[in-house]
Formats: sequence, C-alpha cells, structure tokens
Amino acid sequence: MAEEKAILSIRGKTIEFPVYEGTEGDVAVDISNLYPAHRLMTYDPSLASTAVCQSTVTYIDGEKGILRYRGIPIEQFVTEQPNFIEVAHLLLAGNLPTKEEGAAFRRRLTENELLPEPMRLHFSEIPTTAPPMAILSAAMNQLACYHPEFMELDNDDEFMEISARLISKIRTIAAYIYRRTHCLPFMYPNPNLRYAANFLHMMFSLPYSQYEVSPEIEDALNLVLILHADHEQNCSAATVRVVASSRANLFASCAAGICALWGSLHGGANVAVMEMLDRIHRGGLSPEKCIEMAKDKNDPFKLFGFGHRVYKNYDPRAKILRAACDRVFATLKHQNDPLLNIARGLEELALSDSYFIDRKLYPNVDFYSGLLLRAMGIPTNMFTVMFAMGRLPGWIAQWREQHQVNGRIIRPRQIYTGNTISDYVPIDER
Repeated sequence: MAEEKAILSIRGKTIEFPVYEGTEGDVAVDISNLYPAHRLMTYDPSLASTAVCQSTVTYIDGEKGILRYRGIPIEQFVTEQPNFIEVAHLLLAGNLPTKEEGAAFRRRLTENELLPEPMRLHFSEIPTTAPPMAILSAAMNQLACYHPEFMELDNDDEFMEISARLISKIRTIAAYIYRRTHCLPFMYPNPNLRYAANFLHMMFSLPYSQYEVSPEIEDALNLVLILHADHEQNCSAATVRVVASSRANLFASCAAGICALWGSLHGGANVAVMEMLDRIHRGGLSPEKCIEMAKDKNDPFKLFGFGHRVYKNYDPRAKILRAACDRVFATLKHQNDPLLNIARGLEELALSDSYFIDRKLYPNVDFYSGLLLRAMGIPTNMFTVMFAMGRLPGWIAQWREQHQVNGRIIRPRQIYTGNTISDYVPIDER
C-alpha cells in the first residue's frame, strides 16, 4: 500500500482513504471502511469501477489489448502444439508444470475421466430436449454426492486432486450431454488419448467407427479452451467468488458459475454471432449492407461479436482464433465456408470504418470461436458448454483465492428507492 491518500469532502466532513497500487500500476482507493465508519456508500451499478478482490491469476489491459495468465502473455501459449492442460496447471498451481508435475497432473486426469456409474446412468432419464447448460450445472452439483471427502480441502494435494477430477470429468459430462441430446450411445473415455482428443472421441466416435482426430482440429480445440480458461472478474468468475465467500464448497461454487455463464450476455455471446451470420447468409445480405444497417440507429439489426466490456482494442484472443480459423478451414474438404467469408468481410469493413474505430468496436473472442467450434462439428447449443469446459480451471483458481483470503462474506449495499414507512391494510379495507 502506498502512503498516498485519497480525500473525500462531503457534507462538511473530510475523509481520508488509503490507496492501493497493483503490480501493473492499477490504482484503487480503499473504501472498505466507508460505510462502517461513516455510514456512506458508493454507487456503482454493475461494479464497473469497483475492485472486489486482489488477485494474482489474470491480468487484463483493455486499452492495450493485453491478456496474461500468471504474467504470461496469452500469445505465448500459441505453440506448435497448444496445451490446455499445461495452462490449467499454471492457473491452479501458479506455475508452469515441470515434466514430473505435468506427468502427475495428466495421470490424475486419466485416473478420474470416468463418471460414477450411477451418475452415468442418470443421463438416460434426462429428456433429450433438456438445455445442455441445465444438465451441466446439475451434474456439477451431483458430483458432490460422490466426493463428500472433498467438501473441505485441507492442503495443496487435496486441492490439485479435486481440481483434476473436475477438469477431467467435465469433458466426459459435456460429451455425454451431446450424446444424450442426439440419442447416441455413450462412449467411454480412451485413456490413451490426450485431453482434447479424448473429448472429441467421446463426442463423435461410434461403437463400430473410431473418430479420427486431425492434429489441426485437436490444436484448435486446445486453443479455444486455453483462450477461455480465465478472464479476470467476469460475471461467472465473480459469481464463483461470491458463492465461495459464503464458504460454499467447490462443486456448488462452480455450478453457480455455470449458471451465470448460461446467460446470453456472457457465455451465449458466440451463439448470437453464429445466429447472426446464419441470418445474413440466408437473407443474402452483403457485408456492406450489414455494416450500413448496424450504423443506423433506427434499424433493429445488431452486429454481434464486436466490442467488449473490457477491451477497447482488438481482443487478443480474437486475433489468435482468426489465425486458427485459417489453419483449420484449409484442412477441411469444404474450405469455402460462407459464414467464415461473411465474418471476414464484416471484420475488414469494420476495421476501416470510422464509426467502429471511434467507438473502439473491434472483433472479440466470440466472433471467431463459434466458427471454429462449428468446423469441429460441435452444434450451436453446445457452444456454452464448451466455454464452461475451458473456463473451469479459472473458476477453480478464483475459488481458491477467495477461500485463502478467509474474509467476510461478499455482501453489497444498495440505495433503497422504494416506499417510505407504510401501514398494513387489512384485506377487507383494500
């Protein structure tokens, strides 16, 4: 904490507040004592200017388009063979794994890839029309029934064990959700396959036909999961922290995060992009016409996939996924995807249009993630489940930080604007 003080003058009273500065220069005024000591509150709808915690997990600079996990720029994870499991270990343990640590973590994932048999059979009772995210959140809570020994985590080894179990099982659950909604027989995980390839095997293999995963598709899925692994105090991560502050267990907290992610303004954003591109294609609209409609305040058309709550520059994740699209579509039999062509046309026009430049409306991660998932054969109603699978390591890391703080339960204030004191009226007099 710096010795600098912030001073508030209000109603003839002067109040001093300590000032914190983060390692990247972010400055925050500590108002935690504002209400207890002075009966004053700040008003910050949606908490856009409020830091609710101190964290070492993820750093974002929206103005410069920077995203780092534990200090490592996101671009450095784009290697010849991207590794989601390595990134998950980094978020959970705070360090890139050594060879021995990596092998131990992968072994834990393999040992815990199966679902408890009663839980697997439970899928057969779920309606095939059930929303995938409803199944996922219920399944996350249901796992607590089979792992009561992890309600309380007493040491680092227990934390890494349950983390590996959840990260391994969520991919099995996700694949089973897809199989159930398509009335397909469940495929058991293959312990000889890596994380992403194993998931695609469970999704698309048949008892008489093994799904062959191309290196390009496997790498692309790893990238999608890596780029969604954490994103600071977003809606779902903040939800996980709020629930964790009540001392709720990891299962309940992550299930709450899944429910928050389900919202169309959060995890459902890439679905909106795909639906938009499909409408443009079916309607025969040109990218030029769409840009014109998007700029017209009187036109109901909305251009999804541009702009971000945090980024006021090109989303660094979108740049990576755009390049991944080029690599993946070059390997497909039908390379000329009309939706990809529309997306590229929209991006090219928007990046050279003063309307978008002045408003800092650049492509975000959702603009290309849906196109990649679609190329893999993953249906639109599974997109948010994929988002949750990638985001789980970040939720777990955020949960752990919140528990390590051992602070008070998160309990925001409000400004009451309802009726003043009123009398109860008996029903015969109403």
